[in-house]
Amino acid sequence: MSETAYEEFRSLILDHYEEAGRDLPWRRTRDPYEILVSEVMLQQTQVPRVVPKYESFLRAFPDVAALAGAPLADVLAAWSGLGYNRRAKSLKAAAEMIVNEHGGRVPDTLEGLVALPGIGHATASQILAFAFDVAVPFLETNIRAVYLHEFFGDADSVPDSALLPLVEATLDRDDPRTWYYALMDYGTHLKATMPNPSRRSAHHTQQARFEGSNRQLRGAILRELTANRGQDVGALALSTGFESTRVEAVLGALLAEGFLAEVGGTFGIA
Repeated sequence: MSETAYEEFRSLILDHYEEAGRDLPWRRTRDPYEILVSEVMLQQTQVPRVVPKYESFLRAFPDVAALAGAPLADVLAAWSGLGYNRRAKSLKAAAEMIVNEHGGRVPDTLEGLVALPGIGHATASQILAFAFDVAVPFLETNIRAVYLHEFFGDADSVPDSALLPLVEATLDRDDPRTWYYALMDYGTHLKATMPNPSRRSAHHTQQARFEGSNRQLRGAILRELTANRGQDVGALALSTGFESTRVEAVLGALLAEGFLAEVGGTFGIA
């Protein structure tokens, strides 16, 4: 593809951002800890749900040392409502690692970031771009939608391996922060105005039904034990509305993952 085509694409994205870019709280900071928190929250949760939780979470844990030193129960309570509680536990573990191994400073390299619990390539790349102005090609759901829509017409089952060279070729290496924000906002615009282009990705999957799922039960158990420590299987079955056998199985998984502690058949947050 010609450089002229790339320039037209860049102009399209940046013009839209200038006219309709979103003002979001994590875009008003370059603090690496605050950006780390926002990116972990945004991994599997939509922006409108994240905004109030992000602000309240930072009030509770204003810096990496505060998060590292907080009881897990307090972190889960502050996270409640975002779902995927493994992210909260991993974020606390990452804070502990940053304090213990990095002198309280969030790593500023891809290798250092992906070594943190719960941080993959895309999240690390976003932290690098938004906190440190380091340009690394990556894909996330909104960026994927943009490249599928603009470069692949009606093609189906497009692999990320076909998209990433285009991400790299069009990347603004002087200002990756603005460029990636602009891409994300254009992707959000596309999803709001047409069928989601991401469905044409080879990697698109439909999220499993939440109602009645083990994911729902996990969240319910953690909420109950955050509020009321020391419940047994029967009490948790009653409070969550799930069968005792399912509650027992999920409790076993949460124990194995380090979320819970058990004493004499009663459970609490570890």
